[in-house]
Amino acid sequence: MNEDTLSGEAAAARLAAGEPLGQVLDVADPGAWTSLDVGVRAWAWYRPGELPDRAWVEGRGQVPRSAGAWGRGLFGLVRQRPGSGRTEPAHAETAIESRLALALCHPDGRTREAALARAAGYPALLPLVVVRSADWAAPVRARARELLTGRLDVDTAVSLASLILRIGRRDRGAYGVELLGEVLRQASPRGRLASLFVHPDRAVRRFAYRLACAEGLLSPGRLARTAAWDDDVVVQTLCAEAALAVVREDGDHDDVLEPLLAARNPRARSAGVTALRRAGRAGRAREFLVDRSALVRACARYVVRQSGTEPLPLYRDLCADASDPALPPGAAIGLAECGERADADLLYPLLTHPAPQVRARAVAGLRTLEVTDVERLRPLLDDPAPAVVREATAALLPSAALLPDAYLTRRLAPESPRHVRAAAFRLLDARGGIVRLRAAVGLLDDPDGKLRTRAARSAAAWYPAAVSADAEGGELLERARRLLQSGC
Repeated sequence: MNEDTLSGEAAAARLAAGEPLGQVLDVADPGAWTSLDVGVRAWAWYRPGELPDRAWVEGRGQVPRSAGAWGRGLFGLVRQRPGSGRTEPAHAETAIESRLALALCHPDGRTREAALARAAGYPALLPLVVVRSADWAAPVRARARELLTGRLDVDTAVSLASLILRIGRRDRGAYGVELLGEVLRQASPRGRLASLFVHPDRAVRRFAYRLACAEGLLSPGRLARTAAWDDDVVVQTLCAEAALAVVREDGDHDDVLEPLLAARNPRARSAGVTALRRAGRAGRAREFLVDRSALVRACARYVVRQSGTEPLPLYRDLCADASDPALPPGAAIGLAECGERADADLLYPLLTHPAPQVRARAVAGLRTLEVTDVERLRPLLDDPAPAVVREATAALLPSAALLPDAYLTRRLAPESPRHVRAAAFRLLDARGGIVRLRAAVGLLDDPDGKLRTRAARSAAAWYPAAVSADAEGGELLERARRLLQSGC
């Protein structure tokens, strides 16, 4: 049984015991309502007598009483409502609301349908009306939708947006989402709708911006700024595309282009770079040829080519002076992305560049060109920059068998930097055979937890038959077994 069901069952038991709805549920959390819906039906399997039935909902029956909380608690005190023929508990309003919440989640569809008629007088139960609007029983669904249509205004739509969108993912949940859109179209983008643009629920933010873009509720500049700072890629794409729809060659669109080109996220920057051609500013795309993002670099190359300039000679010119301290790191990888294998001659000198970012990108460029000189790359395994060592390791993995065992084993020593030790083990592990087992066993009692875990995983993959003909292998495997059993 999952956690949502368990929490829903606990909430159902508390409601049945007479606790107020607002104390039992976090009413602002959509998950609390869906958990209650599931939990009541699960709870009904072993406590059916404690749920309000259709007769009580319609005013024809008494409050259920049991040997448990019902008999001792709030619902044990009942009284007759004058002239109604209906039996209600003391403190009726609070009690009725809690019991109607249970009835709205009842396993019997006729009880749920009857509860909807009474729920109209209890605004706090509107979230359960939203849940019932996607009910599997058609009469319940129709009654709930009729009630929801009459009760949903801009304020309630904003507060229930997260729940409506969650229910909207169900098979019959589209009605609520459509109704939400109709209601929110009446809201001012500077008023209640604005709160949805910063809603903590990502689905709500996406819905709000999708609605704003479709209805033209936000200015292109505002959309561009949102695309630049929002951390959700869907919102970034929605807003960037809507903002750029107004960009034309004969206009001044700095309020749209500048936020996108300066954005931290590559999706927004790439959209801005691509729009430079449409805005008649293709020449500015050159500065993005060396962007830190591969996506932005690719878009910049497209714009540059469309303007009649081939980007490859530009990259070659940038990488020609390996001693240039101002060389952008993106120049090395950009050269590899559109260059030829012969361009490796321009990348090798960059392996000794003073900037570690340039060295790392140069190694990545060589790997992109599928040019690996083991002897030239091997010294980079001792580089002080972890990023360089990681790139060198990735480039050398296919050629791990060409690296001397002793050379790599020495770098497993405790006095070596951690990133060097991790790279050495990764390469030894890639070699396989007794070399791999020897390296793994040697790190099983290492003080570094991550290295120890990787070594244990490698050693545990071995089995005795694999080393039955090798005396050293048998000894190593026995030592590994002892160390693993001791918890080292």
